[in-house]
Amino acid sequence: MKFLAAAILALLLHTASAAEPTLDIYWIDVEGGAATLIVTPEKESVLVDSGWPWPPSAERIYTVATNAGLKQIDYLITTHFHVDHFGGAAGLSKLMPIKNIWDSGAPPADPDSSGGPFKTDDYKKIPAQRKVVHPLDQVPLRQSKTTHLTLQVIGARKEFPSLATYPLNPLCSGQEKKPIDMTDNAKSVCLLLSYNGFKFFDSGDLTWNLEGDLVCPFDHVGKVDVYQVDHHGLDISNNPLLLATLSPTVSVMDNGPRKGGSAETVKRLRATLSIKTMYQLHRDLRGGQEFNTDDKYIANLEEQCAANYIKCSVAGSTYSISIPATGFTQTYPIVAKPKK
Repeated sequence: MKFLAAAILALLLHTASAAEPTLDIYWIDVEGGAATLIVTPEKESVLVDSGWPWPPSAERIYTVATNAGLKQIDYLITTHFHVDHFGGAAGLSKLMPIKNIWDSGAPPADPDSSGGPFKTDDYKKIPAQRKVVHPLDQVPLRQSKTTHLTLQVIGARKEFPSLATYPLNPLCSGQEKKPIDMTDNAKSVCLLLSYNGFKFFDSGDLTWNLEGDLVCPFDHVGKVDVYQVDHHGLDISNNPLLLATLSPTVSVMDNGPRKGGSAETVKRLRATLSIKTMYQLHRDLRGGQEFNTDDKYIANLEEQCAANYIKCSVAGSTYSISIPATGFTQTYPIVAKPKK
């Protein structure tokens, strides 16, 4: 009997040790702001943007983070200084420590607020180590013996330096230009997360012309597996040239019930042949199917919602996208390839 118990225990320990740790990405519902939490296999955390300065942004981020087993945020990266992207950081810092903050250098207030100004005083007072990001910076994440993980800044403040390894993009002929964007959106920090072949792209609220500059004439990104839809799905972003170049399998839109999203962006995503599934944090209540993906791919269908999040887990040669609150999950093969 003792031998059997010992054998069972040994089997359980072996199974637990053999289980591959996952790279996890959480898109947190901050009602049309942005808050994307990355948890590495080494249990380090990176929060990209922090939602609004009022409840429930900080509280929702804290809930997801603690449920993921975190006691602190190791790195906060603020893509730009609109209040729906930096506003929740100060409140979150009172709920759990934020160790490092990377951004482009905080101005006195949201530079484009029509209802503010929304000052950055509380953001600047967060007790954290700070770094002004530059293109080609890499977040110094811990590595394991069997994994290769990078989180690289590929652009910031309208600067996209090219490396010799970046290929010319054959899709660039005849690219369409829009009026020059003078807002802070155009200065968004652009991030590429790579893990054992898997690639995830997040460029905050980057807008049309800068999206084109990112992939033309040189392709700075390459193909990706998962694309966080730029600018919450607004159609002044999500340039078809960017979508075709990234060629993602999955898109995730961090919209609100009445913020972000557009019928034109949904149309562009549907027209991108590589995209197998389009996910949204919210059903857009301003329109019908032209504004929305299928209901089973939407985390929150009602305006007064339960703040359901979307999760991506990467292990081995596949990744799964799930909406834990509804029990939905779907698995995809990793198809993104390194730039040559």
